[in-house]
Amino acid sequence: MTSWSGSDGTGTDQALLSSIPQDYTKRLMVFGGRASQELAARIAARLDLDLGTVHDRTFSDGEIYCRYEESIRGADVFLIQSTCANTAHDMTPNDALMELLLMIDAAQGASAHRIIAVMPWYGYGRQDKKSAPREPISARVVAQCLEAVGVDRVLTMDLHSGQVQGFFSKPVDHMTAMPMLTQYFIDQTFEEELVIVSPDAGRVKVARNFARKIGCHWAVMEKERPAHQVAEIGYVVGDVKGKTAVLVDDMIDTAGTLCAAARTALEEGAARVIACATHGVFSGPAYERLPYEVSGIERIVVSDTIPLRPGAPENIVVLSSAQTLADSIRRIFADDSVSEIFAGENQLF
Repeated sequence: MTSWSGSDGTGTDQALLSSIPQDYTKRLMVFGGRASQELAARIAARLDLDLGTVHDRTFSDGEIYCRYEESIRGADVFLIQSTCANTAHDMTPNDALMELLLMIDAAQGASAHRIIAVMPWYGYGRQDKKSAPREPISARVVAQCLEAVGVDRVLTMDLHSGQVQGFFSKPVDHMTAMPMLTQYFIDQTFEEELVIVSPDAGRVKVARNFARKIGCHWAVMEKERPAHQVAEIGYVVGDVKGKTAVLVDDMIDTAGTLCAAARTALEEGAARVIACATHGVFSGPAYERLPYEVSGIERIVVSDTIPLRPGAPENIVVLSSAQTLADSIRRIFADDSVSEIFAGENQLF
């Protein structure tokens, strides 16, 4: 209760009490869009919550519809949705983005206290600058759309480049899967010494940090990209001969870069090649390129930020990011430091 002093007009001060209770108790609610429904359920379970009920559907003409089936008034609403494809729900990346925007708008209209978009995979994040005249900066367009419909905060994981955070005026919490991925390799037993390999110069810092956490050496590959989604690997800078080469990147899309890097590592004398990435996009011919018999890659370790489409090769290993995201959501809800989860090392660029 709050109190203040006032005057009754006769010069006598009176103590007035507000009749509105001030001990407001926040509510935490988690909802999942159709592109990330399974991941949202895993996150909610780790938060000891029931996943909120939202009715999402696609009309016959392709338009998206959503409606919350319970009151969210006054709640901190966390919307889990990677803006990616999900063939199980017949979702394209554009469908996922539109659905997320509509969920944010509906939450705003339903008087949610705070609306936090949890985007483990930030779609269009690779188009973060103009590489040629007269082309858009699509990552900025997505940020502008999210803010225009009323998002209060964005939680994402391993952005392709750090400058995407600068496209927002709202707070952006950047998570990383590095602790989870490095722990996986620490827990494994390998006959040969490990060497962490960056597939290009842009990921050198990530590879160096990855190697430091595991306690091994690192190397980098010289890469040329003559066109979009086309890569040519030149040579390895560093020693991979007789070692297990772990190719570390933020994402695997068509797997052209990855397969070229694996061939180069094997030609340089690596005993075996393992790939590791946060986001397994696996679009186009990726599944045809990645089997061990074709690529020479023994294992491909990714997180579950993007659901795998059916027919994935047997050498793909999926680790769950649900605990990391749940810990981050818990801290955001409690207004605690998120970077403490990663000891301040969640900015890897």
